[in-house]
Amino acid sequence: MPSKMQLAKDAIHIEQNVLKENVGSQDQVLAAFGGFNKIEFSGDENPRVNPIIIDDNRLKQLQDYMMLVFTGFSRTASEIAGEQIKNIPHKKTILSTMRQMVDEAINILNGNNDLLEFGKLLHESWQLKRSLTDKISTPQVDDIYTAARDAGAIGGKLLGAGGGGFMLLFARPEIHPKIKEKLSRLLHVPFQFENLGSQIIFY
Repeated sequence: MPSKMQLAKDAIHIEQNVLKENVGSQDQVLAAFGGFNKIEFSGDENPRVNPIIIDDNRLKQLQDYMMLVFTGFSRTASEIAGEQIKNIPHKKTILSTMRQMVDEAINILNGNNDLLEFGKLLHESWQLKRSLTDKISTPQVDDIYTAARDAGAIGGKLLGAGGGGFMLLFARPEIHPKIKEKLSRLLHVPFQFENLGSQIIFY
């Protein structure tokens, strides 16, 4: 049975080298390992997977604050990622700021500050990400996000490359019904954090 790292590397190889897709490497590593991790990439070397230990009560609180909706729009991740790659030389300052936000997010999760600070950071990071290329968001996606914020969401982001798919939202649990009502035309998807990563489920 391959290790989790080998599974991640094989998935990256198939997508990037066999299928010739312009995709990143984060999703494959995160899916293979599961749980909360800080992933560090360095050229052709194996990604470094550093587990983030979060207090159980804090983790439950984080879970309770989050909700997931399907935007109703599909997107071509390869096209969006390709645009991001082309824009990297012109977006280094933004990318550096986003990188610094990783440690800030970890400090919030491991600290005693109000968890709403994590939601605010999520909002800031989404504003930065959507500025990397005009393909990451769309007017329709912006309308959904604005409606969620108007209903009380603190922050959120599209998952994956952008353009559509699933949107993660962050709000106090008591605000969730109001957001669901505001976004009643969208599919709301219950989810739970997963710690085991990819597993063989059928022999």
